[in-house]
Amino acid sequence: QVQLVESGGGLVQAGGSLRLSCAASGSTFRINTMGWYRQVPGKQRELVAAIRRGGSTNYADSVKGRFTISRDNAKNTVYLQMNSLKPEDTAVYYCNADDIYTATDSWGQGTQVTVSS
Repeated sequence: QVQLVESGGGLVQAGGSLRLSCAASGSTFRINTMGWYRQVPGKQRELVAAIRRGGSTNYADSVKGRFTISRDNAKNTVYLQMNSLKPEDTAVYYCNADDIYTATDSWGQGTQVTVSS
């Protein structure tokens, strides 16, 4: 099994920046893709960005050019650098990792990001 621990959320003004981190532990050799999702009350959780072990990435259209996902495979850690933040980026951000052995996902506990206008 894989455990994920997020950090780095908080309150920031519009136009500001935050960096989220997610450290994986446990059976990390089973992970290929790590990603960040976000959710606001009453809406479905949505993919923000994902990165595969080889380094390929994909982003939601709403964050392209503002957010950057990166990964340190040696540290089993994924990062989300968020720049030019907007109030609509306000959400709980969740770290996600797949398990290529069981085709299941692990989730972190979530970290709140609040962007004030």
